[in-house]
Amino acid sequence: MNRHSRIPAALCAAAVLALAAACGDRDRPHPHDGAGAARDHGPPVEQATHAGAGTELFVEFPRLVVGETAEFAAHLTRLADFKPVGEGRLVVTLSGGGHPEEQGEAAVSDTPGIFRPLLAPLHSGKRRIVFRLEAPGLQAEHDIGEFAVYADAKAAAAAPPPEERPGAIRFSKEDQWRTDFAVEPASQRPVRESIAATGVLRARAGDEALVVAPAAGTIAAGGRLPKIGDPVRRGETLAFLVPRLAGERDAATLDLAVRRARLELDYATRERERLEGLLRAEAIAERRVLEARNREALARAELDAAERRAAPFQGAAGGIPLRAPIDGVVAVAQAVAGGAVGEGQTLFHIVRLERLWLEARVPEGEAARLAGPVAAEMAVDGRERPMLLEPGRNARLVGSGGVVDPVTRTVPILFEFENPDRQLRIGTAVRVRLYTGVPAGRLAVPAAAVIDDQGRPVVYVQAGGETFVRRFVETGTRDGDWLAITSGLDAGERIVTRGAYRVRLASAAPATAGRGHTH
Repeated sequence: MNRHSRIPAALCAAAVLALAAACGDRDRPHPHDGAGAARDHGPPVEQATHAGAGTELFVEFPRLVVGETAEFAAHLTRLADFKPVGEGRLVVTLSGGGHPEEQGEAAVSDTPGIFRPLLAPLHSGKRRIVFRLEAPGLQAEHDIGEFAVYADAKAAAAAPPPEERPGAIRFSKEDQWRTDFAVEPASQRPVRESIAATGVLRARAGDEALVVAPAAGTIAAGGRLPKIGDPVRRGETLAFLVPRLAGERDAATLDLAVRRARLELDYATRERERLEGLLRAEAIAERRVLEARNREALARAELDAAERRAAPFQGAAGGIPLRAPIDGVVAVAQAVAGGAVGEGQTLFHIVRLERLWLEARVPEGEAARLAGPVAAEMAVDGRERPMLLEPGRNARLVGSGGVVDPVTRTVPILFEFENPDRQLRIGTAVRVRLYTGVPAGRLAVPAAAVIDDQGRPVVYVQAGGETFVRRFVETGTRDGDWLAITSGLDAGERIVTRGAYRVRLASAAPATAGRGHTH
């Protein structure tokens, strides 16, 4: 809360009259626009900012003089979405100082969010100013404290000007309402200790398989070959490989060799049976039967070898069937109908994407802190928010390596997690933060509130409704969307949590920061 936040400015009498005449005129410039010429003359303008439970009030008004009508340019913002209050009535009340209450009221002006109640004070002295908003579904009261009511204009002009805040950045309410903007107080919250690491997404053990060519040859033409993204089932035939044959051999030659070997076996079998009959009649020596049996066994072996050589050419597509070893999705498909392949060449890469492994690589110097990581946060380029992996809730800690990689000097930590909608891909590089301890209370702000200013972290503190100051801070542990602040900021100070970059732009171009103000 900032009850008496005031901008030093000396406004000429014409500027004060312009304030009163601006009601309903949305094209009038802000009285502070146009640099310092208007600030060096006339009585100053009072300013105050007050944040309540549901609304924020920022008000500007000329110094109050008995008998002179003052217009209050009151800006009301809904804290739920930091957009202007677009309807209702606003009542301003002067009280205290031993005098009766005095009131003025107004409905919302042509500019949503701005109310311009008029009030001509009847009594001088210190008076408390309270604003009360009555709007559908919204009631709020803003006590901005005590302000002086002067007996005459001469006394008002003679009063000391408000103190100027050095380095103040002006960012008008209208600009705040037009952008994605929010302010909230820095507060204590539980933040866990963590370690930054790199990582990569991998398939689980058994959830990845390669289909390679068992021999050099060509992919049989005809039939549909799987393409990337196609689901396949274990045992499903993906393609047929026609091996390359040496010399002049072809499929017909191999088939002829099988037939010849089968005839040789038939002849050897009949000859063995004939000689066994003669042996039983004791017409021949046993040695001849043994020789016949050996010739039969050799013929059977030659037939088996010929059949195995010819088998690849006896399938439905005329080749060796290449089958999927697991259920999954085709991640790589390099088989082309009629294309030549070499022995051992990868033709298909099949993966399962329902669950993945996150392999985090922890620097060697930080590994000692990882006796038991309690969670991991994974940030993927292109995804708006990091993904929090918590063992026991949506992930499983598979284990951690006990050996430091001699090249990267890192230790691997494996988490298993469900891949939502199978959107994450194997091999994706990710940024990882491993949480190592129990949360402890620390002053923390949303990470989006901290921006880099030439290598130094900066937040923008709200000094008034339309004024902000740049504050260099020291940051500590990050826990999800929250970042611990170790120095440079006090609890309760209101900082810009959305739109900080716009405030930074306003600081770089102060002459245009308030353009379009409609008081």
